[in-house]
Amino acid sequence: MKIKSIKIIGAGLAGSEAAWQCARRGVAVELYEMRPGKSTPAHRTDKFAELVCSNSLKSESENTAPWLLKEEMRRAGSLLIEIARETAVPAGHALAVDREAFASKVTERLGSEPNIRIVRQEVTAVDEDAGLTVIASGPLTSDSLSQEIVRLSSSDHLYFYDSISPIVEADSIDRARVYFAARYGKGTADYINCPFTKDDYERFVDGLIAAQSVEGHDWEKLNYFEACLPIEEIARRGRDTLRFGPMKPVGLADPRTGKQPYAVVQLRRENLRADSYNLVGFQNHLKYAEQARVLRLIPGLENARFLRYGQIHRNTYINAPALLNETLNMKRHPNVFFAGQISGVEGYTESIATGMLAGLHVARIAQGLVATAPPRETALGSLVDYICRAEAKSFQPANITFDLLPQLDDRTLRRTRDKKLRHKTVCEKALDALASWQEAISICPETHASTVTR
Repeated sequence: MKIKSIKIIGAGLAGSEAAWQCARRGVAVELYEMRPGKSTPAHRTDKFAELVCSNSLKSESENTAPWLLKEEMRRAGSLLIEIARETAVPAGHALAVDREAFASKVTERLGSEPNIRIVRQEVTAVDEDAGLTVIASGPLTSDSLSQEIVRLSSSDHLYFYDSISPIVEADSIDRARVYFAARYGKGTADYINCPFTKDDYERFVDGLIAAQSVEGHDWEKLNYFEACLPIEEIARRGRDTLRFGPMKPVGLADPRTGKQPYAVVQLRRENLRADSYNLVGFQNHLKYAEQARVLRLIPGLENARFLRYGQIHRNTYINAPALLNETLNMKRHPNVFFAGQISGVEGYTESIATGMLAGLHVARIAQGLVATAPPRETALGSLVDYICRAEAKSFQPANITFDLLPQLDDRTLRRTRDKKLRHKTVCEKALDALASWQEAISICPETHASTVTR
């Protein structure tokens, strides 16, 4: 069968992974990226796979849901998961990366791949009948392409508001007022912790609630994603809400006193040089001057120099359950695939995962093979199952959690009452199912090679 042309729109996490999956199978692709000719409100460079929010790909603790998804991707040959581990920075039990090194390596690897032709221009139109297209334009899809997606989907977009945490220069942190620790002692003591007394906390909350927010446009309806609320929105829900959320001190005893502080702000390394730290979970929608004032109420940050303030930006995504098949292509236009946050997943790892699957599917179709979704028992399959089969009327993006995976049968549950043991059992079943799927579609585990012949 003659190989159809493949166009991948967007060189973010999903588009970069999709392009790699095609190229490693001998399928040529055109990878379109509008930056630097046209940028977005959140991006700062022209590099591929630039991380604009946190630098964390979540937990690396074995038998957790985020670990399972990454482990499945590693076994299936994800380039970006490989590079994430190559550029990892100390972050306790999480996989966090040096975002500059990560983006540079991804850009270099894709730029040197002969099967990938990079086109630096904005795509404003999609021909649904000419070749295969993967739309991985991300949550900050341009207005022109957004309108084209509306045409293809015959419906309006859904959207929520996502946010970016502030970053502070390391040498402006008062080390006498902070301490290093990881929650419950997991991993190494890689986080800087800013401890609050009750008075410190009350003063901070008062300042936060009184701070002026950035004014939204008249046409914008604030529709925040619950898992990524601005701190001022959390504070308005009750005075203690922050210290049971992003400022919870549980498991972070101060080694100098042996006591747990009233509340705490954690700072995570941005890069291997450790010259900057981001404020974990401290995304906000405040004016920059207000951020400078309020964030300096945090113990240890009284003289902080901020490299980046927090921001809010609009995240666009499609109503995937109404539009997509389980192979991530459109029901009405089967040559058009979606991947990344625009497909209805939330999170870096989840975006890479859908990019990997979309790339695998279009490569197989281009080779005259059948595209087959991963089994429901896997984290990959459960993520896809959610975005394709959730209730369309109330659809919201999702991270990978054990709630998305199939539940154990009653007999197994009776034998496995311990939660950690149940999660271990779910993970083992998932990895067994992944291996069977890999064998069925001729992906060699561990070696990251395809045995498909054309």
